[in-house]
Amino acid sequence: MPTLVMKFGGTSVATLDRIRRAAKRVGREVANGYDVIVIVSAMAGKTNELVGWVEETSKFFDAREYDAVVSSGEQVTAGLMALTLQEMDVPARSWAGWQVPLKTDAAHAAARIEEIGTDNINAKFAEGMRVAVVAGFQGISPEGRITTLGRGGSDTTAVAFAAAFGAERCDIYTDVDGVYTTDPRITAKARKLDRIAFEEMLELASLGAKVLQTRSVELAMRYKVKLRVLSSFEDNDDSAGTLVCDEEDIMESNVVAGVAYSRDEAKMTLLSVADRPGIAAAIFGPLADAGVNVDMIVQNISEDGRTDMTFSLPVAQIPRAEQAMAATKERGEVNYADLVTDDDVAKISVVGIGMRSHAGVAAQMFKALRDEGINIKVITTSEIKISVLIDRKYMELAVQTLHDAFELEKA
Repeated sequence: MPTLVMKFGGTSVATLDRIRRAAKRVGREVANGYDVIVIVSAMAGKTNELVGWVEETSKFFDAREYDAVVSSGEQVTAGLMALTLQEMDVPARSWAGWQVPLKTDAAHAAARIEEIGTDNINAKFAEGMRVAVVAGFQGISPEGRITTLGRGGSDTTAVAFAAAFGAERCDIYTDVDGVYTTDPRITAKARKLDRIAFEEMLELASLGAKVLQTRSVELAMRYKVKLRVLSSFEDNDDSAGTLVCDEEDIMESNVVAGVAYSRDEAKMTLLSVADRPGIAAAIFGPLADAGVNVDMIVQNISEDGRTDMTFSLPVAQIPRAEQAMAATKERGEVNYADLVTDDDVAKISVVGIGMRSHAGVAAQMFKALRDEGINIKVITTSEIKISVLIDRKYMELAVQTLHDAFELEKA
């Protein structure tokens, strides 16, 4: 029988009633002739509660025990889902990550998938099991310890299973009914997209869109897994939600697919840095070692052998960045006059594969922001993306302005 992967997020399995609702969806797909692999998250709020218990117990906790604790939420959901399906006379069995097995590296709390064994589940399908309910977000390390994939890891689990089992499709059920041109909470004109290309979704996810985890989109693009994002609170037909697919599967698309934003951004500038070969490595190497996620980078024109270096980073990582830069100055590796931090900025991005073949997108974006009196602090571009840093107080206005400027409410 063909295989379908269905993933249910925390809000979709938050209560026993919601688990029953999700189980009915699974039962319908079984009736349609599929063998189904269901990937479940922990019930809404449970992972945060488990993380809180770990942090309250041990300030400098052992990451291996952290994984043992926080992975338990998914196992509870998997067992309850399997029991619910059995009550519906659907042959189902729950699986922890280690039972599959889903093999990962040993990077606890941020493990990466190395291999998914298919023999055990396929053998049970052959014996008459119709649904394998797998605890998402978890696997097993080479040392035989439970690992977790990082927050949002259940999305990645689902796509990886779809790739490993050659599934016809991977359906991601969540609390929204698809991918929108921007956040509907900011502009009522936001439009649900019927289809979006992998590259566009990857950019939107990495730039702040919360619908899908970035790693899951990377995996789907690499293994050509068709993803469908659906609401678990609505009755869906075959055309519901948003299909994330190859660019070739989209007949015609707008130049810009969507507007993304990231609220918690900061801008850091090293003033009067010696402009010499290797200075960028001397700055960004220690930042990487400190775990600082640098995004935009701008270097000013050199004058008298000195230059300014500006970059953006998440607000929460400012202390680590300041500490790393102070250490490089003390060691004499980077000699700068001052370190200036602006922690009140936001990143706004427009994304679209149509940018490859259409000129003037940047000019249109900058003009729209200018007309609203919004000053741009930093600009960065890629083949299908333009991002700017602006004052945070203008974030919502900028999103609405750009959504209108590119007429994204129109199909």
